[in-house]
Amino acid sequence: MADRRASERLLAWADRNKPTRESFESNRWLKPISHRILHSSLWRMTRRSVPRGVALGMFTGILIPMGQIPASAVLALPLRANVPAAALTTFFTNPFTTPFLLLLYYKVGLWTLHFSGTSPAEAKTAVADGSWLHWAAADVGLPTLAGMAICSVAGAVIGYVVTALVWRLWVLRKWRKRSSERSARQIDAA
Repeated sequence: MADRRASERLLAWADRNKPTRESFESNRWLKPISHRILHSSLWRMTRRSVPRGVALGMFTGILIPMGQIPASAVLALPLRANVPAAALTTFFTNPFTTPFLLLLYYKVGLWTLHFSGTSPAEAKTAVADGSWLHWAAADVGLPTLAGMAICSVAGAVIGYVVTALVWRLWVLRKWRKRSSERSARQIDAA
């Protein structure tokens, strides 16, 4: 019961906060291309456009630190992705999840680049002697950027696959329900 109310609240929040066609039309940055963004095929929920939108939202949400929603809206044009799905998916990167995601990116980058990482003593020494900027760029920045690139691609692929699978299961459930209702009507009619 509590799970159902939580999911209903989440869906209500998403419905209230999803970008509308009017918000894109009135945005001064998107005005030059608003006629393209407002094309109806980008706003319809279809089995192909929604997974594309989720994948695009995951990709831009991870890779682009600011301006994720306009970036996902612009990139939705050539990819024929669902604009609301792309924009809503970017919200997984927020002030609450960002520290954990940055740590994940750093760990993935360390693992991928086979760096050993910096010990706390080395980090303290770098800060104390003033070479912290070099330390941050070399020892932290490179693995974090590599991890962001890897996680953005992996997140997009996982988002696409999961969304396509959920869409397929949802349609299958609807067809089964229709079939059982049709069978029940035929039995009642007999």
